[in-house]
Amino acid sequence: MSYKMVCIDMDGTLLGKGKKISTVNKNSIKRVHDKGIQIVVTTGRIYNNAEYFSNFLGVNSPVIAANGAIVRDKITNKVIYENTISLNECLKLIDLLYEMKVFFHFYTLGGIYSSSIITEVGTKIYMTKQVGYENLKINYHVIKDKKKWKEFFEKNHNQITKCIAFSIKPEKIAKLKEKLKDIEGIVYFGSGSRSVEIGNKGVSKGTAVKALAEYYGIKREEIMAIGDNENDLSMIEYAGLGVAMGNAIEPLKEIADYITSTNVDDGVAKALDKFIK
Repeated sequence: MSYKMVCIDMDGTLLGKGKKISTVNKNSIKRVHDKGIQIVVTTGRIYNNAEYFSNFLGVNSPVIAANGAIVRDKITNKVIYENTISLNECLKLIDLLYEMKVFFHFYTLGGIYSSSIITEVGTKIYMTKQVGYENLKINYHVIKDKKKWKEFFEKNHNQITKCIAFSIKPEKIAKLKEKLKDIEGIVYFGSGSRSVEIGNKGVSKGTAVKALAEYYGIKREEIMAIGDNENDLSMIEYAGLGVAMGNAIEPLKEIADYITSTNVDDGVAKALDKFIK
């Protein structure tokens, strides 16, 4: 099969030891990109962060960020597809998150809005470990008061791409997931036992990949997708060739067409080298 687009997850997939992209992976991606194949960074991360990694790889393809809530051409800044969290759902979420007493962030294209200084500092520390941290251009904000959150949503209700909630207690996140089922207008993805990622209803990497494929006139059988976690299930299922990392969760391995090596063993490069000669 001649592939025209490869969609690659970041965390647990392309990022290996030290949250870095290995030279082996980078060189393999360059080889594929030089053949005219779209290399699409497809991640749950904030858009600015995803765009940076796409630039670091040296590719010109659009970026899929926030688990598929936004697909954007980074050259022209044209939004190809978006599905932001509605005002009504944001207001429901903020009530539930305060009720559950969990930490949380809300994302816009370029900003992370945290519920406390603790989560803001923790996120900044995490981000400093990233390659090229100084170029990420992420704006950090803290909103502590529930009333201020509601005012923020009213002013920015078309710009909220994702919410992520955290707790050091896995049982609290498990309870939160159960309560999230009562909010009809959202979708959520497991992100480990201590966090959950929340988007607007219909958001998924698979939906975003489909929208980008239609934009380019690419058939699904001409698409290769590589991932490792729950939020990658939809794109692995949609793509003509779905590749699971060796470190992927079992449900992903079960539906994948192929299982490559782990993220610390250049699994992305090995899959590209195998299927794109």
